[in-house]
Amino acid sequence: MTEPNPKPRWQKSTYSEEGSSCVYIAPGTTPDTIRLRESDTPEEILTTARPQLRALIAAIKANVTP
Repeated sequence: MTEPNPKPRWQKSTYSEEGSSCVYIAPGTTPDTIRLRESDTPEEILTTARPQLRALIAAIKANVTP
């Protein structure tokens, strides 16, 4: 039997430096979503769709405002 709302398995971003504020990601509650949180405020969790997050990261890397 699967747990209805399993505890997220958070993974630290590989771009976060040691000792600095870190971004963590975890799978969302559906296959097409992902959760994000920041180490300074771990109780604040953002949920977004994977395509939108992918577009945001691409825009940031290209230094473009989406």
